[in-house]
Amino acid sequence: MSPRLAGSIALTALVLAGCGSEPSPAAPQQSGGKIAVVASTNVWGSVAQAVGGDQVEVKSILNDPSADPHSYSSSATDATALKDAKLAIYNGGGYDDFFTQLVNESGKDARKIVTFEVSGKAEGTNEHVWYDLPTVKKVADKIAEELGAIAPDRKDTFTANARTFDGQLDGLITKAGQIGKTKPGLQVVVTEPVPAYLLEIAGVKDATPEEFSEAIEEETDPPAAAVAQTTDLVRNKQVAALVNNEQTETPVTTQLGDAAKSAGIPIVQVTETLPEGVSGYVDWMTKQVDALSSALTK
Repeated sequence: MSPRLAGSIALTALVLAGCGSEPSPAAPQQSGGKIAVVASTNVWGSVAQAVGGDQVEVKSILNDPSADPHSYSSSATDATALKDAKLAIYNGGGYDDFFTQLVNESGKDARKIVTFEVSGKAEGTNEHVWYDLPTVKKVADKIAEELGAIAPDRKDTFTANARTFDGQLDGLITKAGQIGKTKPGLQVVVTEPVPAYLLEIAGVKDATPEEFSEAIEEETDPPAAAVAQTTDLVRNKQVAALVNNEQTETPVTTQLGDAAKSAGIPIVQVTETLPEGVSGYVDWMTKQVDALSSALTK
């Protein structure tokens, strides 16, 4: 999917109107001594919560599992939340441009973490870095660093929380890595390359034709030949599973899912943001790693 986001004129006017003057000393920056943090999605918000614990108040702009970060239009309420934040966290890399625009228009001098930049990955590469567990560890450490700079008296707490979180991710990296070791040479078809980094960690090859993946990512119809080739991989059981992004459903992906069911190929559901019923990033990613392992190592 390609970002096609533009803030409304009314929102722009509202945000820019506040850029010409310093905020009032009485303006609420924290609640109950907690550090105000705003994240573009609940994925990065959950990482901030894990590191900040009860010392932070996190607002994630996108909490709805059905919302699409690529097509979200920000609101005046979002602008207000960012204005009050001490720390802003967003993905970057062309993923959540609505938040990038909010930051650029606000003139807010809050500390900022752009996770794609933290990843160190080259511009133009896969932007879904929250599926790259080593990058998420780096982001957690960066959050601890920034929160510690905002509240030096609580720096040790944030550092300890990040260390605990990193340890949990190390366990997930080990668990995911066992998938490919258990069954070398595993291949899957992916409706959209959202979980690509996790598949790499798992040692699982994405066999999806490039033309198919690019079309779904750009929200265009894949060429007929690419659809046929992808469907044949599933129908002929040349792949071990279909990995499907639940938040992007098109007639083509539905057709592919039907083909997988008919062929008896397992379907592993993944999402771009935290769905309802999960307690945080580690819980969410653990469920996805377990689903992938269950589908591929039976």
